[in-house]
Amino acid sequence: MANVVVIGAQWGDEGKGKITDLLSKSADVVVRYQGGVNAGHTVVVKDQTFKLHLIPSGILYPETECVIGSGTVIDPAALIGELDQLDDLGISSSNLFISHAAHITMPYHRLIDQAAEERRGHNKIGTTKRGIGPTYADKSERIGLRMIDLLDHHNLAEQIKWVIDYKNGILEKLYDIAPLNPNAVLAEYSIYAERLRPHVTDSSLHVYKAIQQRKNVLFEGAQGTLLDLDHGTYPYVTSSNPVAGGACIGTGIGPTVIDRVIGVAKAYTTRVGEGPFPTELTCQIGDQLCTRGAEFGTTTGRQRRCGWFDGVIGRYAVRINGLDCLAITKLDVLDDAEEIKVCVAYDLDGSRCEELPGSAQAFARCQPIYKTLPGWQQPTDHCRSLSDLPKAALDYLKFLAELMDVPIAIVSLGASRDQTIIVEDPIHGPKRALLYEQGEARVA
Repeated sequence: MANVVVIGAQWGDEGKGKITDLLSKSADVVVRYQGGVNAGHTVVVKDQTFKLHLIPSGILYPETECVIGSGTVIDPAALIGELDQLDDLGISSSNLFISHAAHITMPYHRLIDQAAEERRGHNKIGTTKRGIGPTYADKSERIGLRMIDLLDHHNLAEQIKWVIDYKNGILEKLYDIAPLNPNAVLAEYSIYAERLRPHVTDSSLHVYKAIQQRKNVLFEGAQGTLLDLDHGTYPYVTSSNPVAGGACIGTGIGPTVIDRVIGVAKAYTTRVGEGPFPTELTCQIGDQLCTRGAEFGTTTGRQRRCGWFDGVIGRYAVRINGLDCLAITKLDVLDDAEEIKVCVAYDLDGSRCEELPGSAQAFARCQPIYKTLPGWQQPTDHCRSLSDLPKAALDYLKFLAELMDVPIAIVSLGASRDQTIIVEDPIHGPKRALLYEQGEARVA
């Protein structure tokens, strides 16, 4: 039995969807614990591509139960759209469970999100404009609507009436946006309620019972560590807690049930939206990484900014999440590079800095200090074991493991399930302490 958290160790888009899909084969329950439709996971199975935003990747395994926890915020229309997509592809969603305590994204959340981002001007933060931040803000302000409210028509009608009256004042006076009709919103969301009703439950209790029954539970985070509201590169962050600790709060279980934490990181670094990015490559190499890696957002379609691997944020992610091991994705994207650089520290105002600065202003002044490694300049997408890899590729992985002081358990070399090297079973394999020899980090 193992209860495992999978997190992004960079700025999101690390390939968590594929890794979660792979690990779901060994899981009885997969739980999504935070974020909303601002997240996007792409999973490729044979000749089919699945783009999921709210539903856990484990839905592709018929026997795996999938849970959307209370820490998520749910756009009912988007969720129903995903259910319809799966139904069209012949995939059952009968094993999907939704927390009755999860908050709902409403029309005014999207309108306010879009208008507020436009008003920020050059101070914009790069939001997806899907209403996620305003939904979490209402949750904190204690005026949000939850899934359990959606199922009670009388209560829903009362809440929508007064909340929309309140929000219309903001829309009209602050943003010059036409007011919403509460009756129209009620009619729309009442239809959503009936479609989603069979899936809504006390998900905390559901997961607790699974743990009591010694089932394997996989906790899936959205976004990445550096986008965490408390521990990310604020203010260029999301509105929830993607870090491993968020799994307990966003699911409703205690920290003592977590057995291990797996981080997912690309073999290079990407970032979507605004904010400092020390290793960003605004040159031909960056364009090549973008093209070879198909670096366009699943949710927005925006081109991702690309750069060399950043070991400083990598070490930070190991510390903040308590990582037991790493999954390195998209190693094949580096196949053509003559040489590969890895950021081992920053130069901050003339001083060497090996830790993430606390302010965005200081972070923006950081210049990367690189270690240059030779490339392998041969294809790796066919490799299925470490012995298949070119020596330079294996040396690169070893260097990353040593730099971040954490072993690498999985190496991904393409989008498909089979384009993967499983170095060590990250769920049932030995614990982290057994993956070291004489204090030196190994690939496994």
